[in-house]
Amino acid sequence: MPVREPFPELNEILASIGEAGGRIAAIGASEGGAGNISVCIGWPIEVRRQFPVTEEIPLPLSAPHLAGRRIIVTGSGRRLRDIATDPAANLGVVLVHPGGETGTLHTSPRCLFDGLTSEWNSHLGIHDDTIARADTNFHAVMHAQPPHLVYLSHVPEYRDEAYFNRRLLRWEPETIVNLPQGIGVLAFMLPGSAQLMEANVASLRTHRVVLWGKHGVVARSDISVTRAADRIEYAETAARYEYMDLVAGQRAEGLSLDEMRAVVAAFNVTTDRV
Repeated sequence: MPVREPFPELNEILASIGEAGGRIAAIGASEGGAGNISVCIGWPIEVRRQFPVTEEIPLPLSAPHLAGRRIIVTGSGRRLRDIATDPAANLGVVLVHPGGETGTLHTSPRCLFDGLTSEWNSHLGIHDDTIARADTNFHAVMHAQPPHLVYLSHVPEYRDEAYFNRRLLRWEPETIVNLPQGIGVLAFMLPGSAQLMEANVASLRTHRVVLWGKHGVVARSDISVTRAADRIEYAETAARYEYMDLVAGQRAEGLSLDEMRAVVAAFNVTTDRV
């Protein structure tokens, strides 16, 4: 669903990116320079005052559905926890040109990075695929490395998507309410690779959070960047409960399928997970 007028201004969007980055750092999901964020904006927004330095860049993949849109994206190696302190130093803004093959990168004189995030191709692919299919003028994507989710992806049986979701969705009623499609699960693929980008784009068509095996997660939202961060936090909380149960010798029962179905019915949740 598109964002309605009055549209958020640049400073509001930058503040929300900083808030989301800070929250992901607070739950231990972005050690050092790990993690990245991008926001695709479909309404006119003035960026030149804060990001006056420009250069023409090739895009890592064709993104024709993003023509004329601006994408605010983290720089490579920048810490998510530092965005709130100085957004302009840690973010760039890309205006996608007609045809979706090139763009104009806007940065600040205080820019602290040499290039955009190494996962730029995945961000771009997700935005382009979503905008092509959905009626929205806003889309946020966040990659993080929550430790309990990543740990579970190192355990072979948890790399089965059906098993993974049955184990994690059982811990709190809020989990299936906020993640009704469950969590997509991918095998390990080389970070930044075309293979990972393509698999990630495909999985995010039916999920709002996808686990990259032995690496991290990606979440998306067409409401706000903080909503994407919330989805990661819900998933990581479920993984923490599952980890706690494994350490305790699997003594807890979790919600039964009947209890989960009662939650789904009471909150009118559309899901095929129970």
